[in-house]
Amino acid sequence: MSAAGPPQGARAPSGGSAVHAAASVGGPHFSMVAGEASGDLLAGLLLQAMRSRWPGLTADGIGGPRMAGQGFQAWWPHEKLAVRGYVEVLRHYREIVGIRGQLKQRLLRRPPRAFIGVDAPDFNLDLEAALKARGTRTVHFVCPSIWAWRADRIDKIRRAADHVLCIFPFEPELLARHGIASTYVGHPLANVIPMAADKPAARAALGLRGDDEVLAILPGSRASEVKYLAKPFFEAAARVQRARPAIKLVVPAIPALQAAVQDAARAAGLHGGLKIVSGQSHTVLAACDLTLIASGTATLEAALFKRPMVIAYNMNWLTYRIMRAKQLQPWIGLPNILCGEFVVPELVQERANPESLATAVLEWFEAPARMAAVQEKFSALHAQLQRDTPTLATHAVEKVIQT
Repeated sequence: MSAAGPPQGARAPSGGSAVHAAASVGGPHFSMVAGEASGDLLAGLLLQAMRSRWPGLTADGIGGPRMAGQGFQAWWPHEKLAVRGYVEVLRHYREIVGIRGQLKQRLLRRPPRAFIGVDAPDFNLDLEAALKARGTRTVHFVCPSIWAWRADRIDKIRRAADHVLCIFPFEPELLARHGIASTYVGHPLANVIPMAADKPAARAALGLRGDDEVLAILPGSRASEVKYLAKPFFEAAARVQRARPAIKLVVPAIPALQAAVQDAARAAGLHGGLKIVSGQSHTVLAACDLTLIASGTATLEAALFKRPMVIAYNMNWLTYRIMRAKQLQPWIGLPNILCGEFVVPELVQERANPESLATAVLEWFEAPARMAAVQEKFSALHAQLQRDTPTLATHAVEKVIQT
């Protein structure tokens, strides 16, 4: 597969300091790469704050609609990089490497004031290292999970990033031990999600009653996740529904994956009591009592909504074996990692089967005191992560470009 070029009509880069100077007349020029929807959200918030600081800034690279809403020019869409897992990446390897090579040459010909790589470490760190070696200031937003797995990445981070923007409070101390400058900026989701969500309003928006028992089902936001998890999730939900006939099941489906989700639900025999909505994951999490959820950023969102959950994951067996060999902690779910204990159950690979998933869900419903206790833990976690992330990140970027 050959690398895709920039969208038709995208600004063609050209070399020379005169071009760079001209682009900087109205404000600094930044280049950014965000690799998936969560990175687009982070980068969009950061761009909004940066534009308040530098109204005339220009920004380009790889991004999504939230970044575009802040005037960002995407040479490639962020979906090109939204691939997870070793085996899955291999299928897109030539295209991704080709894009990175083309982008690197553009940025070396016309260096930005700073390059900001937003997550996507497999793509961004090598790019940052090449740019930093040629004198471009580099910032990496979201510390790679060296505390969870792949501790060997620490040397690459040091070579790649002048500064790391950390979204978890324990990360700066870890990076400092290895001589890497960083700033804790909090997690932006902690400000997007209210400390006390309006559950009755969310239920009304979804056509649910206030006294309904509601289970949210989130089988993932990637096609590969839906492929591996939708079937066992919905078969588990059917078991839960047989045990608790009045329960309401709500699924916030990514629009592009909605047809696959609907097919999986029908195959599991789910009809009555099931509502599949397009998007609206935050509304669904605010409305539910409990969620059956794929491991990923969504589990942190569920924790910030103070919802008990059952975390599950299943992936290509080879990808799992490779990742398991590099895993440094016993947890995979962000709520458990951040709390440092198994506050919610995790069912991975063969354990993510319908019977075990259904049992774990039903155990929550039968233990209201346990549900209340985990909600208290999640409230404390929310307060810890709540900072003015865009402003703190912008201040850190400003210091980087001034040095």
